[in-house]
Amino acid sequence: MNIIVYTKTGCPWTIDVVDYLKENNFPFEERDIIKNPAYKKEVEEKSGQSKSPTLDIDGVIVPDAGVEEVTEAIAKARITSPRK
Repeated sequence: MNIIVYTKTGCPWTIDVVDYLKENNFPFEERDIIKNPAYKKEVEEKSGQSKSPTLDIDGVIVPDAGVEEVTEAIAKARITSPRK
């Protein structure tokens, strides 16, 4: 399982999604698109936009996501929390 979260510092939706992933022990890589322009370009190429948070879950792009969308995408990918 590979989860990349494209974030913007201070974004409340990003904070919620990152907290959800941490609380459920899902390993992920965080890429701040404000601090690193290469990550902004990368997320734009993958999703066609630069909204935050956008996730890449094993190659499935979940743009401009909230916790509900992330939960659904993880369930569809049949990824289970390591703590379960």
